[in-house]
Amino acid sequence: MSESPDTRSLLSASSQLNLMEVDPIDDKEFDIPQVDTPPTLESILNELEDEEEPFVLEDTCMLNTDNIDAHSCDTSSLASSDSGDPAHLKRKKRTVDLNVSVHGSVLRHSLLKGISAQITSAADKVDAGLPTAITVSGVIAVGTSHGLALVFDTNQALRLCLGTKATGAEFGAVSALSINHDCSRLLCGFAKGQITMWDLANGKLLRTITDAHPPGTAILHVKFTDDPTLAVCNDSGGSVFELAFRRVMGMRSCDSRCLFSGSKGEVCCIEPLRAPPDIRDHPVTHYSLLAMASLTKILVIGLKPSLKVWMTFPYSKSDPSSVPQLAWQFVPVQKTVNPILAFCKGDTVHFLLVKKEETGTIHVIKQRQLHLSCDIISLSWINSRTLVLVDSHEKLQVVDRPSQEILETLDLEQVQLVYNSRHFKSLATGGNVSQALALVGEKACYQSISSYAGQIVYLGTKSAHIMTLRNWRERIDCLLKHEHFVEALSLAWSFHEGTAKAVVGLFGDPVKRKGVVGDKMVEILLQFAEHALRKCPEQGKIQVMEQHFHDVVPVLVDYCLLLQRSDLLFNQLYARLVENVVARGVFLESLESYIIADRLGLLTTPIMKDLLAHYHDNGLMDSLERCIVHLDVTSLDIQQVIQVCWENQLYDAMIYVFNSGMNDYITPMEKLFAVIGPPLNEGRNLTDEEVVIGNKLLVYISCCLAGRAYPLGDIPEDLVVQVKHQVFEFLIRLHSADSSEEEEVFPFIHTLLHFDTREFLNVLAMTFEDFKNDKQALEYQQRIVDILLQVMVDNPDFTPSQVGGLFTFLARQLAKPDNTLFVNRKLFDQVLEFLCRPDDDSRHTERQQVLLELLQVGGVVQFDEGKLLALAETAKFYQICEFLYEKKHLFDRIIDCYLRDPLRKWEIFSYIHNLLSMPGYSPEEKQTVKEKALQHIQELMTLDPSKSADLVVIHFAEEVQQIISEFQDDELLFKFLSCLLESREGHPPGITLPLERDLHELLLDLLCRFASQQLLSFLQTSQHYRLEEAIQITQKYHHSEATVYLLEKKGDVHGAFTVLLETLREKLSLLTAEANRGGEGGQTGPDEEDEKDGDSTLMRVEHSLNDIIALCHRSSQNLDQPQREVLWFPLLETMMAPQKQVKGPNTKNTSEVLKELTMKVLNSMSSFIPLPAIIQRILQDPVYGKGKLAEIQGLILGMLDTFTYEQTLLETTTNLLNHDLHWSLAHLRAAVTRGLHPRQDYCNICLQQYKRKQDSAEEIIVFSCGHLYHFQCLQQKDYGWGYTSEQQQQWSCYKCSSSQRGRGGSSTKPKRGCSTSLAQTCVTSVHHDEGAEAHKKKVFVEATLDLQQEQSWDQLRCLYRGPSRLSILSELCHSNEKTGLLIPAQPGSESFQLNLSPPPLLEE
Repeated sequence: MSESPDTRSLLSASSQLNLMEVDPIDDKEFDIPQVDTPPTLESILNELEDEEEPFVLEDTCMLNTDNIDAHSCDTSSLASSDSGDPAHLKRKKRTVDLNVSVHGSVLRHSLLKGISAQITSAADKVDAGLPTAITVSGVIAVGTSHGLALVFDTNQALRLCLGTKATGAEFGAVSALSINHDCSRLLCGFAKGQITMWDLANGKLLRTITDAHPPGTAILHVKFTDDPTLAVCNDSGGSVFELAFRRVMGMRSCDSRCLFSGSKGEVCCIEPLRAPPDIRDHPVTHYSLLAMASLTKILVIGLKPSLKVWMTFPYSKSDPSSVPQLAWQFVPVQKTVNPILAFCKGDTVHFLLVKKEETGTIHVIKQRQLHLSCDIISLSWINSRTLVLVDSHEKLQVVDRPSQEILETLDLEQVQLVYNSRHFKSLATGGNVSQALALVGEKACYQSISSYAGQIVYLGTKSAHIMTLRNWRERIDCLLKHEHFVEALSLAWSFHEGTAKAVVGLFGDPVKRKGVVGDKMVEILLQFAEHALRKCPEQGKIQVMEQHFHDVVPVLVDYCLLLQRSDLLFNQLYARLVENVVARGVFLESLESYIIADRLGLLTTPIMKDLLAHYHDNGLMDSLERCIVHLDVTSLDIQQVIQVCWENQLYDAMIYVFNSGMNDYITPMEKLFAVIGPPLNEGRNLTDEEVVIGNKLLVYISCCLAGRAYPLGDIPEDLVVQVKHQVFEFLIRLHSADSSEEEEVFPFIHTLLHFDTREFLNVLAMTFEDFKNDKQALEYQQRIVDILLQVMVDNPDFTPSQVGGLFTFLARQLAKPDNTLFVNRKLFDQVLEFLCRPDDDSRHTERQQVLLELLQVGGVVQFDEGKLLALAETAKFYQICEFLYEKKHLFDRIIDCYLRDPLRKWEIFSYIHNLLSMPGYSPEEKQTVKEKALQHIQELMTLDPSKSADLVVIHFAEEVQQIISEFQDDELLFKFLSCLLESREGHPPGITLPLERDLHELLLDLLCRFASQQLLSFLQTSQHYRLEEAIQITQKYHHSEATVYLLEKKGDVHGAFTVLLETLREKLSLLTAEANRGGEGGQTGPDEEDEKDGDSTLMRVEHSLNDIIALCHRSSQNLDQPQREVLWFPLLETMMAPQKQVKGPNTKNTSEVLKELTMKVLNSMSSFIPLPAIIQRILQDPVYGKGKLAEIQGLILGMLDTFTYEQTLLETTTNLLNHDLHWSLAHLRAAVTRGLHPRQDYCNICLQQYKRKQDSAEEIIVFSCGHLYHFQCLQQKDYGWGYTSEQQQQWSCYKCSSSQRGRGGSSTKPKRGCSTSLAQTCVTSVHHDEGAEAHKKKVFVEATLDLQQEQSWDQLRCLYRGPSRLSILSELCHSNEKTGLLIPAQPGSESFQLNLSPPPLLEE
């Protein structure tokens, strides 16, 4: 499908290489022959290539697509690119998404080969220079850098060459061009500021305008308006001028008027509103509107009848280098055609609708704006709905304005677009332009792009290109050319439905348009089918072939059905596809989704036959069934279909065919009963398949009786009653058609009851709802009920649940207000006795539930309640009893029911609580329930103590004492009280228990007996006991820890100490006895059990000692010296006494431990008892008093080290304090006495020199930050802090305070680094009149400390960055208090930073 090189356009040829990087061609290398006679300029310019077609601008202003086709290059939009993966091997069905937009190639991009060749030739042969500007109207004019204007006709033939190289040298390059509406005049603007007017009929120069605007500026734009005597121009100074052409007495002249001065903001783009020929009489055109774009805003002005500004619109924020763009277009809006101005600067296009009001004013309405993610450098309308944009990367985008959708993107890089930067910088006149305009000019290409009548011409450095919209057929053919059939069909369908964008060539009413497009789509479908068969892989995996056709066939089917052309689908397309086995299979399988969606209801007989055969052969039975029930029966071979359905268990399809094809509703039921009847009669369990059939049968019967068709739809109205009667007649048959002698009567009802009693009865219940006015149906209803009773009552084959379900169903029917059924009352009594048999324990819960349901639907009126209650109690149906008692309001009896019912006894608490809490019950009823609950309170406690306690707290608070007095079991009472008082804590404070203290003390007593480990935590958390009674209870049960806690809480420290000391003595005596017993054991080592006992005794002694030391510590804080000694010395004696009693060679370990414990006591007491007193008491002890003090050497040395340590610590602290005090006072004094040096010689508020007044003395305030103020200025700014005395006010620096407030908000206290002075100095300046410059003399009036002390400390703290040494000493002091003053020696463990710890003690 590739083009020959001869017919390929320049653009498509150059798409293979980057034109900017082409090296010069070497003639010898490429063997290019020499030309003897070089061609003349005329022959080159007028020569047409053999294959070149003429470029014709027709009268209709549309491009002749047939002529240009040879040179057009196909463009592929982003949306139409094929993203399919040919290697995709999975069977993936391709569906058509009608919501996805496919636009195809919207623009035809063509190279104007004739014009391009002649531009290049002119530059090479006659030195015309490079092209600089282009404009299009009935002709095309191209301006060059050497001042020439080349005019081409519609066949791309050069007709005029205007100007000479001499004028080019004088005027510079052509910088702007404009043709009037009748193509009779051409205006040329030049880089040096001149403007010329040419007659296009004969090439004569009519005017040379040199004084229309200030000299030294280039012409950026020159534009004709609709009035041929009026034009506008825009120069590089940013000014806009109106040019009015006159011809008086044969003399041509031009009057210039400034419309906008560049001094007010530089205009860089102008666009007059020019109407197409067919709407030249539009009312807006009478105003001769002109849009101007400056660097900051848009202006719309009217030139007629008088100059008037109609609108200004500022830009949103954008890049300063973005180029402003303007474009007018007449757009039909709500049956009227009005001009819309599109403008942009950057990435957002704004639209303004311009209307003329009846009052004669112009009204501008802002429309929805368009956001793009690119920097736009060109903006053009190609028709009233479509815009063509070029961005700064030279990417062209076609945008649909109503939907704001980008239809296509093209790359213009090969065009090599000409930019107008030289003229914007006005290089020809010395570059005298502003930087802002020069920056915009970098990307300006206004003169390189010209749009006219649906065509846009782009000027490149060596070529000219034209863009036009393709017509609808061409867009489709472009996709077909690249074999994008799916996209082509999607695009064609959008044309068919009228949803396509940028449509060209579709005219007429919608029906005709659809017909034309539909014919094209049929053509594409046939091509697509042929292409698919041709491209099918002949060899390879079957999955690959299937996937190939899965991508094609559903698309063919979908579009045939959308076009409603099933004849095309089944006759032409299927006839072609059937040749390929795989294609045939895929085609038949793809029909399923359309049949199920009811888009395809009628198949031809051959197709139906093939469909049945294919689905049957491939085992697609479920799919076949789904298809059959949606198809029109007239297209089916009924006999064949029924046979296939029955053989493959397609029961839904079979029922559908019988019903729809033959109006037979009974035969399907007979066939289904034949499947499930025998196994049920034999009593075997049904298979899963048989259960499914049974369920289908029930649903089918339900549908028939309700007038619904199965599996979907409705039965025809004229058949509804007939079908209903037929089904009832069938159900009540006495015997089936092929019955045997053993068959039971009413086999069909029997079968359904055995299959699912409840569901069958539900079906009947739903059916009976509709029988109100049908007499025949009411007879059937009574007949069926009689049969049900006959079959089920007294039949052992049915369970109580099934029988109960029947009577529940009957009771519901009988309870209806319009009931016509009759049921014998004796039958209900019979059922009652059957359900309440006391000797039958099987299905107890099920029978009770059935009876309960029966009662709840209103059957109770048919029973003798007394008899029913007796039967229920005998059968232990407690829920039935509850139901009856509730009806009689005997709520207390219900409590017995709950207690006796093993399944529901735990629900009794909720029942009692709800009944006593909820309204609706009388006080007498609540009282009886209360009494009954109190009677059974012991049982409730045994059941759940916690819930019982909750009940008591909420409902029986007054009866607590009575409840407790009735308890026999103390352990149960303990559990109850624990839960009761714990529950009491969690309830709101409104609930109070009587004698609460007594209850807590009773619980305390029980805790001592049953849970002594919880005793202490109870005493610590509870606040409701009395101390004296509690102490007596704990002493009674000898719980010393609890007693000690209570005594200490009472304040009896000595009592608590005595109890603990007694406990310690007991444990010490036990330890001594064990040690001596172990020592007497002689040489034989103690066994392991004795060792364990000894260790546990030691641990108990240590634990007891810790308790007593903790008590002494806590108490000593509040005692005087003698009282402390009364505590500590007995403890010390108690610890030293056993050491005398421990004797023997094997007691060394015990002795060591006792000494360690004694040392621990000494360490602890040294914090509270003077050391001499401790030493004296030790020396008096016989254990330490003998010998040479060897025993107490460690103790004495420890005391001495502690003394040395404390002395060192005191000296160091004193030195540090003295040093810090001196240091801070010295710094404070230095800060106060420091001289202040002002930074400036003027006041920082009024900015005048402080010597502003020559004749008066004025106070000046200088701050430590160096800022200086007049006293009065500071006073006016109100920067005083209030008065410390009557004379002196405190000030803060205005400038520093303002900046700090700006950063962090206002603050009343100065922060660190604040520039308020520690010593604020008021300076009085005295001025004298002598001399030209008055000299000043500073007099220090007073210097005082006038800030809070915290400020000084704040500044001092800033100077010292480390941790405070005082804080270190404080920490040291506190840590010593915690550990005591006697520090045992631990070599290597010191970590104190000041290194003041005493030397380590020597180990014994």
